[in-house]
Amino acid sequence: MNRLLGPLLLVLFFISVLNAQELHQRPRYTLRQGDVLQLQYRYTPELNQSVTLLPDGYVTLNLIGDLKISDLTLDQAHDLIVSKLQSRLNDPELNLILTDFQRPYVEVAGEVQKPGRIELRETTTAIQAILESGGFLPSAQSGQVILFRRINSNTAEVRKLDLTGIHKTSQLEHDISLESGDMLLVPRNKVERISRYGKLLNVGTYFNPLSLIH
Repeated sequence: MNRLLGPLLLVLFFISVLNAQELHQRPRYTLRQGDVLQLQYRYTPELNQSVTLLPDGYVTLNLIGDLKISDLTLDQAHDLIVSKLQSRLNDPELNLILTDFQRPYVEVAGEVQKPGRIELRETTTAIQAILESGGFLPSAQSGQVILFRRINSNTAEVRKLDLTGIHKTSQLEHDISLESGDMLLVPRNKVERISRYGKLLNVGTYFNPLSLIH
């Protein structure tokens, strides 16, 4: 038993190191439309306020006015706000709290049984999201599924995925892990060509990614 304990502890140690590295490598959450922030000032509590990030990425702040903070981490937004306040306050001390945020999700549209939004509770691939949406309709172009991946508040990267026969082991390399905010379009008609980047539409409503196709 003691002979096994040493190697077992070593394996557990390496697993914990790998898990820590994975957590460290994950990108930090960046602010986006609908996030709610609480601003608390240590010396000037009369300036305290709660703000909601607007679709254009701006918030309206006391003493500052409109300020764009979308696509920033919470720390980056804090530093930007403090830098703007320094011309109005002496050594401002601000506590910036994210009180509500958009839960991770992807959106599936087009030729699937149940188009709509899917919350991400674990690692999810494109084919898994489509299956969770009820699967392909007979009219679906499964070899030309279009992925729109958010780059910033205005732009998306566009990819074309061949998910035909993806259940086969030999086809798994065509699948892709999804990120929060990704949008999948399963077209009815064959898509000849698409642009690599396109204008990102409002993800809070039913999107029409076909406007990104040229």
